[in-house]
Amino acid sequence: MSEHPVVLVHPPRGDGGRRVTVHGEAIGTAMNLVDVVEFLRRAGLEFDENEVVVSPLIEWRGGSPSYWGPEPRR
Repeated sequence: MSEHPVVLVHPPRGDGGRRVTVHGEAIGTAMNLVDVVEFLRRAGLEFDENEVVVSPLIEWRGGSPSYWGPEPRR
């Protein structure tokens, strides 16, 4: 595999889901890390929950892997 990101996890949508793309192709909308792992598995990429957080092959846009939706209103 190349050293640059091939997977993009896009910023959270209003519902808290994050679109996941591999090489520019949408593979699903994840609601959590488990979903990201499953979508990648289906795309032929084997990562576990710890690996998706730190892999240089995955770029997290619009927030860290722990951020899945808008901040709570105060």
